[in-house]
Amino acid sequence: MQIQKAARQFLPEDLAITEFGVLAPFFQELLNREINTLNEFDQWLLDRSELDAVLEEDLAWRYIRMSINTQDETLREAYTHFVTQIQPELAPLEDQLNQKLMALPFLDQRADSAHQIYFRSVRTALDLYREENIALEAALNEEAQQYGAISAAQTITHDGKDLTMQQAALLLKEQDESLRQTIFEKMAAVRRKDREQLDALYTSLIQKRHQLAVNAGFENYRDYKFVAMGRFDYTKADCFAFHEAIKTHIVPLVKGFQAEKLSKLGKERFKPWDLDVDPEGKPALKPFQTGAQMLSGTINMFERIDPYFGDCLRVMDELGHLDLDSKPGKAPGGYNYPLYEIGVPFIFMNAVGTQRDLETMVHEGGHAIHSFLSRELSLTAFKNLPSEVAELASMSMELLSMPQWTEFYEPQAHERAMREQIEGTLKVLPWIAQIDAFQHWIYENPTHTLEERSAYWTKLASDFGTGLTDWAGYEDLVQSAWQRQLHLFEVPFYYIEYGIAQLGALGVWKNSLENYPTAIANYKKALALGYTTSMSNIYETAGVPFDFSSERLQTLATFIQDQLKKMN
Repeated sequence: MQIQKAARQFLPEDLAITEFGVLAPFFQELLNREINTLNEFDQWLLDRSELDAVLEEDLAWRYIRMSINTQDETLREAYTHFVTQIQPELAPLEDQLNQKLMALPFLDQRADSAHQIYFRSVRTALDLYREENIALEAALNEEAQQYGAISAAQTITHDGKDLTMQQAALLLKEQDESLRQTIFEKMAAVRRKDREQLDALYTSLIQKRHQLAVNAGFENYRDYKFVAMGRFDYTKADCFAFHEAIKTHIVPLVKGFQAEKLSKLGKERFKPWDLDVDPEGKPALKPFQTGAQMLSGTINMFERIDPYFGDCLRVMDELGHLDLDSKPGKAPGGYNYPLYEIGVPFIFMNAVGTQRDLETMVHEGGHAIHSFLSRELSLTAFKNLPSEVAELASMSMELLSMPQWTEFYEPQAHERAMREQIEGTLKVLPWIAQIDAFQHWIYENPTHTLEERSAYWTKLASDFGTGLTDWAGYEDLVQSAWQRQLHLFEVPFYYIEYGIAQLGALGVWKNSLENYPTAIANYKKALALGYTTSMSNIYETAGVPFDFSSERLQTLATFIQDQLKKMN
């Protein structure tokens, strides 16, 4: 596969975005340009799209470099400069461009769903824009960075070595219970040390977000964010119904296989350091040693699923668009960052050799393939995906790739890895619902106290938990467990999408068991749509309904139970 960045038609190839001033002339040209024909309208859209792509890619690289090395002040300052000095200056001009677009007489002549979805997002941006929110947005962008810096600095010392939290978590899979307890308590000490700072950070973010919403005419930030995120296909009531359906249909399933694990361990209740250990005394799955081995194996797997998929990862590797291994100073987590101008995204993660890392790799690989399949769409807006669509790509790939995990495992370990994946899919759904329910309460009650926050989270932990773990002596860790979820700090309300997409992905996997080639073909067709049609149409193209009702959950729960029985 040959990938080349398309030649710029509007901006200079050598444009260096050092200050707002270098960008202003291009915004002014778009604002001042006369548009008298449909062709001129289309060209204006293309030129604005190019400007959007260049700006988003410049910001993306600043974020990527900063997250790879949070200890480099120069990289942090480069990102901070963009979000605090450049973006605030661009916001009024973006609003003026939106006003110009909505006033042009050609909107009805582009009545296809792709353009109409784009125009809808522009109208939404116009409705939400408030000049007084520019400085607030900048402050929020800057403040949210602190979470990554705090998390990246979290390490423990064991056997004379400094371990990141990801590396330390590996030892929680060891059979030696005294070792597991020691590691757990060292990690707990680190989290306790940072609890007050993270509480204060989250409180500050909540207050600023609430003010942002009030400024825009909303009662609370939740209602504001639903509009800002373009949630036109479902409501907060649907979210609440999803939470209840998870409690009804999924929590009992999780409790069932967790009780079976507890029995095998010969315990009445888990200790917190027992949750990741294999109950049959088997060592933790270790699919690879290095990020390079993980990448090579994943390329081979993707090649067998579809040769195009393998080529996508090869191109990313050739362009240096991968940073996979965990290391000190690196921000936590993993992501696939779209790069809209070149059309080749960047995968960032913290691999330490676990099965979870393999899952993350294929997850982010699904996002990457989505970027490749939609890169030829004409406007940047058509590639700017809602999370419910983006996560369908990644979560489906986790399940679709399972037959290919023989690349890393012998048959017995392969079946064990697949079972862990399916059980993990179930286990994460209550956590998704819990995080989402927490956020609804947080922003409905923005003046809550720290005590009320901890109490509500603890109640949710009881509602969505199995009750099989003995947290005596560690109750404070339950109260602050939400602090481990990056999304709460950096991308508020981006989380239920994982649940919605997970149900879609389970449907894609179900289809693949019936006809694998057709399921892959439908998956590719859906991803190639980008965001040029409704979410429901994209899901239907993938061969699944856009449905996260109680009835749908019950159907999928039965399907999963049947699959797990086949693995016994």
